[in-house]
Amino acid sequence: MTRFAAAARHSVRLPALSWVIPKGWPMKGRKPHASAAREALEEAGLVGEVGKVPIGTYRYGKRLKSGEVVPCQVEVFPLEVKSQRKRWPEKGQRSLRWFDPAAAAAAVEEPELKGILWKAKLLLTTKDTA
Repeated sequence: MTRFAAAARHSVRLPALSWVIPKGWPMKGRKPHASAAREALEEAGLVGEVGKVPIGTYRYGKRLKSGEVVPCQVEVFPLEVKSQRKRWPEKGQRSLRWFDPAAAAAAVEEPELKGILWKAKLLLTTKDTA
């Protein structure tokens, strides 16, 4: 079964939960795919095998603590989840939910991310039937 994990951060700046995939800033000394795997662990407790090639990119406006909004571009890497830890660094700051592909695309706000999730579903469906 194909499912996607999404996390929502509890924030006073964003009163309603906004579902996103785990993501973060580039990490010095780490390749982008390794940074993505690390963020999935920190934000959602997910452990698995990360793909080295991004399946897409999307842009969004990141609101900083100062209130300033900065443009960001996110590379999305696939992660085949092998396990989920019971505890992880940001567990108390986020809600985690597993979605089927259609619900995942409907739950996120960024149009480009919606497209990436649909593309990932098609890639995974093709892989599962091959």
